[in-house]
Amino acid sequence: MKHVIGAVLLAMVLGSGAAHAALAVGSKAPDFDVKAALAGKAFDFSLAAALKKGPVVLYFFPAAFTKGCTIEAHEFAEATDKFAALGATVIGVTAGNADRVSEFSSVECRNKFAVAADPDQKVIKAYDAVLKQKPEWSDRTSYVIAPDHTVLMTYSDLDPDKHVDMAMEAVKKWRASHP
Repeated sequence: MKHVIGAVLLAMVLGSGAAHAALAVGSKAPDFDVKAALAGKAFDFSLAAALKKGPVVLYFFPAAFTKGCTIEAHEFAEATDKFAALGATVIGVTAGNADRVSEFSSVECRNKFAVAADPDQKVIKAYDAVLKQKPEWSDRTSYVIAPDHTVLMTYSDLDPDKHVDMAMEAVKKWRASHP
C-alpha cells in the first residue's frame, strides 16, 4: 500500500504532459563526455566519438528503477538493434540516483545500450533537461543528434510512450537522406 501511495504522490508532484526542450531542431548539440555503463561495465562515453559512427539517440530519464524509466528502458532495449541497423547509437542519461546506473544498464536496459550518470548535472543543464518539479532529477527528454551535431529531433514528455517511436522516425528520416 505504501508503494501505491508513493507512486500516486510522485505522479502528482511530477505532473504529466509535454514540456518544451530548449534545444530546438536545427540547433547544435553541446559536446559532452560522461561515465557510462553498458551491461554493468563502466566506460567513458564521448558524444563526439559516438557521432563519428552515425546519429546518436540521447535520452534523459528521471531516475533508474522508477516505473516510467523502466518502461522507457525496456522500449529502448527492444529497439536498440533497429537503431544500430540504421547506424545510430542509443544512450540514456540521468541525474537521479546516479549510483544505480551500472545495475540499471544490465537489469532494465537489458545489456543493450549504455546509460550514464550526470550527478553534477552538467549535461542535463546543457540540454535543458532538468525536471522543473524535482530539480535534482532529469526530465524525460529525448534528442536525436546528427553526426554534425545538429539536433534532428527533440521531445519532452514525462509519459515514456512516444519517445522511442519519435526517435526511430527521426533516425529513419536522417538515414533516408544519408544512405
